Amino acid sequence: MRHGRILLGHRGAVAVLTLNDPGTLNAFGAKLREDMSAALDAIEAGDARCLVITGAGRGFCSGANLNDPDRKPRDRAAEARGEAKTDLAAWYNPTFLRLRALRIPIVAAVNGIAAGAGMSLALSADLKVAARSASFVQAFARIGLVPDCGASYILPRLIGLSRAMELSLLAEKLPAETALEWGLINRVVDDAALMEESLALAQRLAEGPASLGMIRRLYWDSLENGYEAQLAREDRVQTEAAGTADYAEGVAAFREKRAARFSGR
Repeated sequence: MRHGRILLGHRGAVAVLTLNDPGTLNAFGAKLREDMSAALDAIEAGDARCLVITGAGRGFCSGANLNDPDRKPRDRAAEARGEAKTDLAAWYNPTFLRLRALRIPIVAAVNGIAAGAGMSLALSADLKVAARSASFVQAFARIGLVPDCGASYILPRLIGLSRAMELSLLAEKLPAETALEWGLINRVVDDAALMEESLALAQRLAEGPASLGMIRRLYWDSLENGYEAQLAREDRVQTEAAGTADYAEGVAAFREKRAARFSGR
């Protein structure tokens, strides 16, 4: 990536996107955002079958970089006057929609703090693995703002309205163990084992059928659809899945009593 604020590597069929500005706890500065857009371009154009998102150093992502030296004062002033798109409209919202539409599963490997938009980034993953020392903070109220990047949409649906209100109004740290108990995340592992466990989970997904990407999109769609609309959506996506080579392989393997060898197509 141009600025080195994002590292994009591969472990076989698993793409690993690492936020790489540890001095800011991987805050979303202008250069990191630019690099992340380029990384998503590469992922969408590539043949990875699962994506892992993590952070370099002591934190996953501390949210927006409020002290970003690459953000010009005149840009802030223009936004305040309504003369320019806000950062949300210009980058965050389109980027989070890109993540939602991705055709492969996403695993978040959460190390350290995930705060504000960084917490939203973790929640955008399909499976969330946290180090035992990790924590989550809806930090917006601490600086007089409101939840964004989809937090106000996802949190009540994951953990219920009361707990979502508690996290957002009090802006207190939520330890990883409590996040697991509440159903916010999927797994908690020892810090030293975070990447090993996350990559093993991602590799398992990468060896799965093309329908895994369709499953993730179905569940995201279900948050907005009524029952009848979701049944119709299942019908359309099932037809798509039935046309894949992986479906033919899965049926053949079942009939031949052997393990399926999926190609992701």
